[in-house]
Amino acid sequence: MGCRKRAPAGQLLRIVAVGDETDHSLRPDPARRLPGRGAHLHPDPACLTLALRRRAFGRALRIAGVPDASELAEHLHGVDTPRPVTRPGGIDATDRKQGRTTDMSTR
Repeated sequence: MGCRKRAPAGQLLRIVAVGDETDHSLRPDPARRLPGRGAHLHPDPACLTLALRRRAFGRALRIAGVPDASELAEHLHGVDTPRPVTRPGGIDATDRKQGRTTDMSTR
């Protein structure tokens, strides 16, 4: 949402808006279990800043007004940069596409 770059869903943080009709706060949903409409963001404070500047949360979550992002900002400042998940055989999740490796030397 913030930087508009594409990434696998496992590398993005799901965010939901919690609150009543007039006042919303943004809550991180790393387990992807909270009910409601979700938006996805890179777990990077710079990406959050861009999304807030562009007011992207209101459009993505279909809420009116400017939501409170303090809880989300605290969460992002406490999260390390995600690393690719290594799968059996030494192939990380970013190198896989439809179950095939991109390394031609293994064929």
